[in-house]
Amino acid sequence: MSTIRERWNSLSRPVQWAILIPLVVLILFLPDLNPPILATTGTDFPTAMFDVARYALVAVGLNVVVGQAGLLDLGYVGFFAVGAYVAALFTSPNSSLHKLPYLWTLPLAMVITMIFGIVLGAPTLRLRGDYLAIVTLGFGEIIRLLADNVTPLRGQSGFERVGTNNAGQPFFDNATLWYQLTVLIIVGILLLVGNLERSRVGRAWVAIREDEDVAEIMGVATYKFKIWAFVIGAAIGGLSGALYAGKLGFVNNQSFDVVTSMLFLAAVVLGGAGNKVGVLLGAVVVAYLPLRFVQIAEYNYLIFGIALIILMIFRPQGLLGARQRLLAKGRQAYQRLIGRGEQISGDSALATEPGGGNR
Repeated sequence: MSTIRERWNSLSRPVQWAILIPLVVLILFLPDLNPPILATTGTDFPTAMFDVARYALVAVGLNVVVGQAGLLDLGYVGFFAVGAYVAALFTSPNSSLHKLPYLWTLPLAMVITMIFGIVLGAPTLRLRGDYLAIVTLGFGEIIRLLADNVTPLRGQSGFERVGTNNAGQPFFDNATLWYQLTVLIIVGILLLVGNLERSRVGRAWVAIREDEDVAEIMGVATYKFKIWAFVIGAAIGGLSGALYAGKLGFVNNQSFDVVTSMLFLAAVVLGGAGNKVGVLLGAVVVAYLPLRFVQIAEYNYLIFGIALIILMIFRPQGLLGARQRLLAKGRQAYQRLIGRGEQISGDSALATEPGGGNR
């Protein structure tokens, strides 16, 4: 795996894009191709692919919080739920607020979940480790209980025809279009998150994750950058929840339990926290395998639990562990240092040869 990564990093940026663009196009039209080896049973293939894409988007957002900044968030499903309810409240005929076109609810869901991220993170992000995990777990349960007990949120009755227009027509009438929209959003989010990782913000996140005390001593505004990670992760979670609500067309409090939050976290840990490609792989494993092999669907929690235990013993960094670079241009700087070192070694060798000192 490290050899493949090194070869990939040695390629120029145009060559990398020349490989990635056809790959993205292939992934985009995967439901139309419906290869027999990937076909699912019990769930039609486009719907299964949308579920995989939904988990992938969630994993990318949670990776910012857990993988990049090192904040253990066990209640990420709370942000997912907030985004879903925003889409439901503003598009479902069951709500008095259904005045907006569905697409407008996507940025609105991101903004509102960002506000929730600030409200939750501001008083709690001074906590660390298990204490922060317990607080975030409580946040996820509070959101679910509010949905059950606050009358306008309709509890188990939920909201029907989410994402429909005034004529009652859904935004997209087939799962393939929902999948393609989600994939395009994932590509855009990956580009933004990748730029963040290579920026001063990303370097601060890595420093906080590795040792928060040392990072603070070295002048990193740890609290501010943790808020940033929490807010960005919350926005992506809210976006994924709004997409889920629009595709499903129905939202109630039964889809946002603790088990769902654990599956989100399992995708990040299984794939490799801190590695964007790794968490995408983890999302595929968690979301796709139970749909592909229906005989294991009943035992998927047991299987994923055992897999995580084995992984923590033999490969704690995940299937694709992160290779951290604190420099924004780490590869170029490393190559320049190596080249400079070889030049100095060559000059030293010439100086030690007979007559070398006269040069």
